[in-house]
Amino acid sequence: MKDIIIVGGGLAGLTSSIYLASAGYNVTILEKNSHFGGKMMDVNVGSYHFDFGPNTITMPHVFQQVMEEAGLNSEDYFSFQQLETHTRNSFGDGFSFDLSSSHRYMLEQLKRLDPKGANSYKQFIQQITRLYSYSEQHFLHRTFESWQDYLSPKLASALMKVKPNISMHDFMKQYFENPKIIQALDRYATYIGSNPYVAPATFAMIAYLELVDGVYYVKGGNTNIAKGLTAAAEKLGVNLYPNTPVSKLVIKDKRVTGVTLHNNTTLEAEEVIMNGDLLKQYPELVEESARPHFTNKRADSYEPSISAFVILAGLNKQMDGLHHHHVFFTKNYEKEFKQLSDGYYPSSPTIYVCTSSKTDPPVSPDGDNCFILVNAPALTDNGITLDKEAYKQRVYDRLKAFGQDIQPHVVEEQVYTPEDIEEQFGSYKGSIYGPASNRKVDAFRRPYNKSQDLENLYFVGASTHPGGGSPMVVLSGKNVAHSIIEKDK
Repeated sequence: MKDIIIVGGGLAGLTSSIYLASAGYNVTILEKNSHFGGKMMDVNVGSYHFDFGPNTITMPHVFQQVMEEAGLNSEDYFSFQQLETHTRNSFGDGFSFDLSSSHRYMLEQLKRLDPKGANSYKQFIQQITRLYSYSEQHFLHRTFESWQDYLSPKLASALMKVKPNISMHDFMKQYFENPKIIQALDRYATYIGSNPYVAPATFAMIAYLELVDGVYYVKGGNTNIAKGLTAAAEKLGVNLYPNTPVSKLVIKDKRVTGVTLHNNTTLEAEEVIMNGDLLKQYPELVEESARPHFTNKRADSYEPSISAFVILAGLNKQMDGLHHHHVFFTKNYEKEFKQLSDGYYPSSPTIYVCTSSKTDPPVSPDGDNCFILVNAPALTDNGITLDKEAYKQRVYDRLKAFGQDIQPHVVEEQVYTPEDIEEQFGSYKGSIYGPASNRKVDAFRRPYNKSQDLENLYFVGASTHPGGGSPMVVLSGKNVAHSIIEKDK
């Protein structure tokens, strides 16, 4: 059996390990943290359970297929529940708008709130379905290992059909006229850590996933996906080593021959897969002289996606009017993204609150478990420092202004900053989704899935193809595993 080492046990690494182990490879995962699953991490504080991320699950079939294609029953590992009307969007003037996969309910709202949107909604759904269809057919289920993979005429044709030349914001304006409706839909750009006013309309396909395919929740917490993948990997014989950081890759004759651990132990491997933030992990583990096609300068040329300021708040009561997924919007969304791009925390941030106990009370029996997130800038050298307590208070005050005065009811609390995210997950400058997609060339010009300099080194995760978000990173793990299996055939 060929020995394969995976550096990092996030969702992508776990997925690669499952496919490779089921194909007969001897697979080892080395993970620096005590848990597997990357940012899909349990945080349990007192009687309160929090999914650190992701809170919104789409494309459940992607996770189910990993199990089924490895000969396992996905229902033995996790169970999905669809949330038909899934996200309440609230504005300071009392305006609210729900996102739902119910076509009928969406039209009912739009007829009252945005007549143009009601008239255009069928065409809008057709367009986002088309965007998703092209992406699935040409981009999601393949690796990109060199520039030659972009030379296919079919791929070039598909690239021009996925709206790369207009922004997501301008795309939404074609179908809707109420600025608050447009703002609620623009937020889909943040799912890939990007700015809707500059990110290409290609990513409007995310709206398809929520408004057509549906939003889901996993009973017991979304982190049961990560736990299920970990259990499946273990069942298939994958060697899982938590608390095992890697200090460098061993290179000889343009091949990786093994990895050196922090305790100076060296493990040999015939193939190596990196599952971490490529922009940070690759330069840290491989000397620059061994990767001339991916220099430090090139790594720094990528714009990092946005980061997050997160409050985990366990309350001693259940708040009326708070929904499982609830967004409290700033009045000036464009200003928020301008401040983020300039490296500043938004002065009036949009606030996302996930309270999974609204759907699944046993995860938080003593009161609401509020996962509170605001967009934050990636770390910069601009000298700006964050007063964590003051900014936390600003977030609580903003929620109070929306009628959700939760602070007096907080009995358990943890706060995470971009610095914490960088430290915990090895994220480049604290970014959540790897490189941003704020330019049309960035939409599909992510770092390749294979090293250009080391013939047996592969990359999976949010910083490479096909992109950020839990289904996408799982697909990256699947695609790379299939690439290795096909090559060995």
